[in-house]
Amino acid sequence: MNIKVIETSLPEVRLIEPKVFEDARGFFFESYNARTFEQVVAAGAQFVQDNHSHSFKGVLRGLHYQIEHPQGKLVRVVSGEVFDVAVDLRRNSPTFGKWAGALLSADNKRQMWIPPGFAHGFYVTSDGAEFLYKTTDYWFPEHERTLLWNDPALGIEWPLDGAPQIAAKDEAGRLLADAEVYA
Repeated sequence: MNIKVIETSLPEVRLIEPKVFEDARGFFFESYNARTFEQVVAAGAQFVQDNHSHSFKGVLRGLHYQIEHPQGKLVRVVSGEVFDVAVDLRRNSPTFGKWAGALLSADNKRQMWIPPGFAHGFYVTSDGAEFLYKTTDYWFPEHERTLLWNDPALGIEWPLDGAPQIAAKDEAGRLLADAEVYA
């Protein structure tokens, strides 16, 4: 197998560490294999869209989710470093309102699997970062919701270096107590 799956504090959220083949010429690794993903990460997940973003140091994006057409996301960084976060928004889950976070970088080549039913966000810790992610459903702006990134009830330990740069829609996110969540 060309990947190592690392458990997080949320059982369904997983870190994926690829086997990297490196020599004097550079490196190679398999960034996605549907058969392997199905067998060891998330059976039944099928991706329909790829997204690519670039953000500068100190930018915080999220915490986003779609209340209808929930998206599973397979995320990775191809340049720079981010602190990536998933929050369980499934009301009947034993980990409802809990979060898991990890550093993803071009250097460690780790990916994070965030299943449907979770909010997602990230904070850029390097000078800049290019972030790629696959989704299991399309983007439906009318169903997009934002959970407030600094809700004290969540207690996310963002590795902030000063005040983060945040979009207006993210600053207006809802507290967990007031958010639409999944049954």
